[in-house]
Amino acid sequence: MAVLSRDIGAQDHVKGLADAPVTLVEYGDFECPYCGETVGVIDGVQRLMGERLRYVFRHFPLVEPHPHALHAAGLAEAASEIGRFWEAHRILYDNQHALDDRALRNYGRRLGLGAEAVEAALSGQYAGRIELDFQSGIASGVNATPTLFINGIRHDGRRDLRGLHAALLAAVENRA
Repeated sequence: MAVLSRDIGAQDHVKGLADAPVTLVEYGDFECPYCGETVGVIDGVQRLMGERLRYVFRHFPLVEPHPHALHAAGLAEAASEIGRFWEAHRILYDNQHALDDRALRNYGRRLGLGAEAVEAALSGQYAGRIELDFQSGIASGVNATPTLFINGIRHDGRRDLRGLHAALLAAVENRA
């Protein structure tokens, strides 16, 4: 059984309350089509679970099959600097078919990032931050995206809305 190697911290991208009874951590890649499919599922379980769920996104760009994933993650980190990570997350997943640098520059403008900030992001300014997530994923046994952890334990079950919701509810029950 794979377990999360790094606790949730200030560097993480988090939606939800710190004291929520269940935490869902996703290691994702903005160019991964399976991660793109999972976005809607996670949105659904967030609606169903409400304040009982804390969701954490960590970067795991698989640059071999997804050549734009690293720059997309950099743009998301630049957006995080101005408090707009989740907006960037949505834009990048909604536009997975267009993640080349030209498109990323356009998304950066839409997010309110200056040209200098976007160029810095594309030039690797956030590579260390992204690598921190990636290495914690490796240490946690992540080898594909998306990889999900529920309360620190890797979820290898169903990732559809019904299956993931059931697994999250079971985690709440186990904690009670």
